[in-house]
Amino acid sequence: MSKSNQSSLPCGESRRGVRRIVVLGAGESGSGAAILAKEKGFDVFVSDCGTISEPYRALLDQNGVKWEDGKHTEELILNADEVVKSPGIPLTAPLIQKLQAQGTPIISEIEFAARYTHAKMICITGSNGKTTTTSLIYYILRQAGLNVGLAGNIGNSLALQVAHEDHDYYVIELSSFQLDNMYDFKADVAILLNITPDHLDRYDYKFQNYIDAKFRITRNQTKEDSFIYWAEDPVIDREMKKIQLGATLYPYGFTQPNPLPVGEDELALKGRHNVLNSMAATIAAKVVGIKKEVIRESLMTFRGVEHRLQYVATVNGVRWINDSKATNVNSCWYALESMTTPTVLILGGKDKGNDYSEIDDLVREKCHTLVFMGLHNEKLCEHFGGFGLQIIDTDNLHDAIQGAYKAAHEGDTVLLSPCCASFDLFKSYEDRGEQFMAAVRNL
Repeated sequence: MSKSNQSSLPCGESRRGVRRIVVLGAGESGSGAAILAKEKGFDVFVSDCGTISEPYRALLDQNGVKWEDGKHTEELILNADEVVKSPGIPLTAPLIQKLQAQGTPIISEIEFAARYTHAKMICITGSNGKTTTTSLIYYILRQAGLNVGLAGNIGNSLALQVAHEDHDYYVIELSSFQLDNMYDFKADVAILLNITPDHLDRYDYKFQNYIDAKFRITRNQTKEDSFIYWAEDPVIDREMKKIQLGATLYPYGFTQPNPLPVGEDELALKGRHNVLNSMAATIAAKVVGIKKEVIRESLMTFRGVEHRLQYVATVNGVRWINDSKATNVNSCWYALESMTTPTVLILGGKDKGNDYSEIDDLVREKCHTLVFMGLHNEKLCEHFGGFGLQIIDTDNLHDAIQGAYKAAHEGDTVLLSPCCASFDLFKSYEDRGEQFMAAVRNL
């Protein structure tokens, strides 16, 4: 598998005429992009309308990068030759609209970082399973002894690694938000796991816009590159019939030839969805040239990721499971599908235009109690109110835990699988999961 340059620029050269780069957002990706830009000789300015956390402030200061937080000073931003935008900032933000109106190029951190490395890029997207599959591929490549970095939504920012490290491979988890502002970037191996409605509030509540964003992972691919996709996903299947891609195609699924070098019962990751994730990871590893024996051993020993169907504790005969990473309805569907005992389901948070009907049958089949945990549970109450189940309506973690504790019986499972974003009550899904686990262990 050969590697063509990630953009029209020679690797390591600055884009001609671009001297001032403004980075909007100073989280992991923004700080990394700023450090790389500074190293490459740009005039760099970082602006964050929120508060920049102390570790990132220190990083910027150590590298001589000018920054501001708590505001966006337009005269220091609108004069940029190019802007690197945090994926969390929507394209509809007024400042972004002004930049677009004057023709200022706006790119992602991944797009920027890829200009300065010849490493092979293995990129994973999808509505669900991204982190698990990305982590599994990274684990396989490390087990094989390759010099590999982990980037995107997990690991350190790609830009920071390109600035300070020298990897031969990067395994990158990509959200639709990151893909939105990628243009010249090309994945050597692109993986599309599935597409279900998610983040519709960022895509004008039009599912096709979200689908189009996910398929941007195939952008610029040629026959020398690989596109691995779940052939049985109805949305992906429909799109594949509409478009023509340049990459070599690797469909997988239960109706396709089985790529796994082990039996499904031997996989470390359990559940039907994880069989599919393991299939995608196996094909990616084979494409890269990893030996069958290494893949086999890795599939049997991989331990999974935090906050995804993570066992917390058993209290009075009740199992408690942390699935805080389930920030959309389809992810909750997979969690419920894996339940083998009567279930108390904790769900709720910041709704993203969710259609909860996808889990209706599983809720009726698996659950006897629903605990709503969010500042605005009206939509949940309206949707599930007629199911005949016990419903406990709360607006904080403590009451949700106590309600679930009282409702659960010996032999039951209490499952936190929220279907929603965490930002109404928590800093992130990780924060939600950590607080949940701490509270459970204190029961």
